[in-house]
Amino acid sequence: MRVSPAKFIILIAMSLFGLWSSSMVLFLFYTLHSALPFCVMGNPLASNGIVINCYKVLQSSYDSVFGVPLDVLAAVYFIINLGLVYLVSFGSDRVFRRSFKLLFGWRFLGLVLVPYLIYLELFVVKSICIYCTVMHAAIIIDFVIITYFLFYKKNFRDFIAKT
Repeated sequence: MRVSPAKFIILIAMSLFGLWSSSMVLFLFYTLHSALPFCVMGNPLASNGIVINCYKVLQSSYDSVFGVPLDVLAAVYFIINLGLVYLVSFGSDRVFRRSFKLLFGWRFLGLVLVPYLIYLELFVVKSICIYCTVMHAAIIIDFVIITYFLFYKKNFRDFIAKT
């Protein structure tokens, strides 16, 4: 194993949490067509009428891209994260360097999309989905973790810089 067990757990933790959240939505909402726990509150959270209501967010026209629900894309995102972490942890030196750089870029892509999705929830749909918020947090924390390893941990930075 290229990374310590503690770093391995850190690298996969948020991806597993995000995958759990997207899987909950896919299974409960899309497969069983049932309500998600803790997702409907009638009282506005802010003066502009924003409420916690996953159903409203998941039924909005912004919940899919070309007919594919964003939760499917989120699950794929987190599965790819897990695959890249596996390659970083167990791959050869060459695979490690490439996978780590790809993991950084992949997580950066996720980070770029989060503000737009939060904007849609807060200002367009005016509802917050708790499960979506968990996925957003997982993506942000994922990026912080990978950035820390890439730019602030000398052994990772030096190893990746070698060609």
